Amino acid sequence: MNELSILEQTMLKGVVGVALAALVYAIWLWRDTISFDKGSEKMQEVWRAIRKGAEGYLGRQLKTIFLVLIPLTVILFLSVYIVPPSKEAVARFGNSAVIVIALGRTIAFIIGASFSTLVGQLGMRVAIESNIRVTAQAVKENYNKALTVAYRGGTFTGMLTDGLGLLGGTIIFMIFGKAAPDALLGFGFGGTLVALFMRIGGGIYTKSADVGADLVGKVEKGLPEDDPRNAGVIADLVGDNVGDCAGMAADIFESYEVTIVSALILGLVLFHLTGHTFWIVYPLIVRAIGVVSSIIGTLAVPFWEKFPVKFFRAKDAEEAMFRSYELSSVFTIVVAFVFSIFYADWRLALLNTVGIILAVVFNPLTSYFTSYKKGPVQEIVESTKTGPATTILSGLAVGMEASVWSVLVIVLALASSMLIYWGYAPIYMLYGVAMIGIGMLSLTGNNVAMDSFGPISDNANGIGEMAHVGPEAYKIMAELDAVGNTTKAITKQIAIASAVVAATSLFFSYVTDIGIVQARLGMQVLSSISVSALGGVIGFLIGGALPFIFSSFCIKAVARGANKVVEEVRKQFKVPGVMEGTKIPEYDKVVSITTGAAQKELVPLVALSIGLPILVGLIFNVEALGGFLAGVILSGQLLAVFMAVGGGAMDNAKKFIEDGNLGGKGSDAHKASVEGDTVGDPLKDTAGPALNPMIKVVNLISLLAAPVIVQYSGTPGAYVAIVIIFVILAWSIWQSKQTKVSPTA
Repeated sequence: MNELSILEQTMLKGVVGVALAALVYAIWLWRDTISFDKGSEKMQEVWRAIRKGAEGYLGRQLKTIFLVLIPLTVILFLSVYIVPPSKEAVARFGNSAVIVIALGRTIAFIIGASFSTLVGQLGMRVAIESNIRVTAQAVKENYNKALTVAYRGGTFTGMLTDGLGLLGGTIIFMIFGKAAPDALLGFGFGGTLVALFMRIGGGIYTKSADVGADLVGKVEKGLPEDDPRNAGVIADLVGDNVGDCAGMAADIFESYEVTIVSALILGLVLFHLTGHTFWIVYPLIVRAIGVVSSIIGTLAVPFWEKFPVKFFRAKDAEEAMFRSYELSSVFTIVVAFVFSIFYADWRLALLNTVGIILAVVFNPLTSYFTSYKKGPVQEIVESTKTGPATTILSGLAVGMEASVWSVLVIVLALASSMLIYWGYAPIYMLYGVAMIGIGMLSLTGNNVAMDSFGPISDNANGIGEMAHVGPEAYKIMAELDAVGNTTKAITKQIAIASAVVAATSLFFSYVTDIGIVQARLGMQVLSSISVSALGGVIGFLIGGALPFIFSSFCIKAVARGANKVVEEVRKQFKVPGVMEGTKIPEYDKVVSITTGAAQKELVPLVALSIGLPILVGLIFNVEALGGFLAGVILSGQLLAVFMAVGGGAMDNAKKFIEDGNLGGKGSDAHKASVEGDTVGDPLKDTAGPALNPMIKVVNLISLLAAPVIVQYSGTPGAYVAIVIIFVILAWSIWQSKQTKVSPTA
């Protein structure tokens, strides 16, 4: 980029170097993880079944993803021929701008999708390599080594997310310069689309298995969580990996991409306004600072337990991870302030700090509503004394309350941008929101590590129970598993909040981008979205409804899959020798059922997310589409937190009783809590998390489609597109109504 100084160009090369360092660190973490032994043959037998099921599911999912990506790749290439590239692209590439941007956007789309796939696929595979090694260290009664293996296995995914996200965004910017948004939209859309597939499929898979296995194994037969006699137990353990490892990693990766896209789009507007290049360089540098701080923080986790200064010494795994998170946060804030003071504007570092604090605040906020040591979960526990109905009602009420507090925290963070840039043009405040998102996701390495730690320790516990390890090993694994449940709940909240901040940034980018296209065509420029106009109200109402129909399809899919699992597990319990423990159940049959349930809903839900915003824009106009986006963000945030926290609270109420309270396992209170958990599970692990990428897919597809809508709305081609999209949406709804779930081979 010619406008950049030699120092700035050098800094960008340094950012690429940091991204590569993150990938090298990830490789070291992988090699360190596989250097530990895998324990006994019995443990490895269980582990191999988990690995086979997870790899089989992801292989099937890849085929489904390719079916959608191929036509979208062609459409993205042709989109530049329908709507000419930006004036920045023409200025940079001259007469070749159209073909360069067409190829650039298409290749960026493929890279974004590939990187998101790699993060999910490789992250899950390393997590599976970790889980058995955690069990092996627990058997040796080495708590610190078990913690180290579990955390480093998760950190691999975190650093892969950091490295690939930063590398892709920076190189695209270095190649395209001011025209980077033309290509970055493809990069962000590719990553977001794959994340949506992984979140939907992984969530349906894991909860179909979990709910079905629990209803028969725990409620009907009174068996423990991972009893090897339960035919659904392997599918349940597989589900932890494809849902929480692959799904969450891809989800946070695309949030990481999207915040860079929105920051650069808004930064370019400020560059034209002020002439300063730091608006577009600074976000990439801060991301690099965050990667370095994540490397430092994640490396430190095993050492907090033995820290020489007692005040800083961690008493358990949870505290060790939080200490490292705080270390990374402080490092990022200090270096960002020093850098911004000498290079840019200190207010940018202040906004990054707000984002980091926003992520940190969700730790105690989530803990309050989901920890069994706090009042909300204890209220649910009390409700189990009177049956499953009151248990579920209490859990839903907790989720509703938590969603309001989460919105208020996010609002305060967004309002800080208004305060910091009070008196400036609105674009400064909008850019400030993007900086909050950049700050919030600067510690992505730590966040993903903490999240992946959950399913790794959960799987380790399951392997230990199925292999009948000793009581001391059980104790270590149970403690790590409990910590993992807490860290998963926290990172889910951070993922939801980051999705809202990222989507809000994209929403501002949408309004800005529409104005640029309208000015180029000589039309009246849209400077804001008015919900007092009829089109805006219509869009707002339809957008507010989308998260509900989307969640409905997800939950129905889980219910259908769970029904099939219940039938299969019941049938296998009747096989002579299964209940006695002398015959091994046919685990692969349940794995096949859950794989089929997950794949059935993928394409319809993705079609709904892509087709509905385009349909709204073509029928009602771009202002209505802007109202649609506002409605999706509002109801999507409230619904996602409601489901994630409500489900998490009911899950932990069940765990509190399983620890021996209110009669412990097998009691009436326990049965009520299990039924509450089976309601909460698809909320917190399927529909709630799937809303994160859906919100961003809707915003990105709107950004991509908006110039086409502005230029061709009302033409014969637009009417043809309306009919085609309407047919696709009708098919999606019809497909979701089909009750048959076909097992897969």
